[in-house]
Amino acid sequence: MRRGEIRTAVLAILLDGPGHGYDLIQRLEDKSGGWRPSPGSMYPTLQLLEDEDLVRSSDREGKKVFELTDAGRTEAERRVEEAGGAPWERERGMAPNRELRDAVGQAFVAVKQIGSVGSPSQIERAVGILKETRKQLYQILGED
Repeated sequence: MRRGEIRTAVLAILLDGPGHGYDLIQRLEDKSGGWRPSPGSMYPTLQLLEDEDLVRSSDREGKKVFELTDAGRTEAERRVEEAGGAPWERERGMAPNRELRDAVGQAFVAVKQIGSVGSPSQIERAVGILKETRKQLYQILGED
């Protein structure tokens, strides 16, 4: 992992779900194949992200658990997209499906907008398109 990528790595790992500090360190180590951020870099990064309202914490079973806010999710997705994948994917050459992930992410943004501001008729049309798209994707898998 390149120096200075802890911020992006923490945001990206939180896309997978909430966790406490040591849990996040372990998940990063597992994803990266061995890179393990120190607690001395992890906890200040989490505190900074919380100060910036990108992450929020809550006490669960006596542990401080961190999760992305809506703004944090947006920032994490933006950083990963701009970088061409999560830091551990780029380092291990695991970004061959980046174009597919990007297309799905862009489609998700469009669907979210339709869900937020679309008329009932537009939402109904979007649902039909998504159902047909799903069928077509499975057809691709069924081809010889």
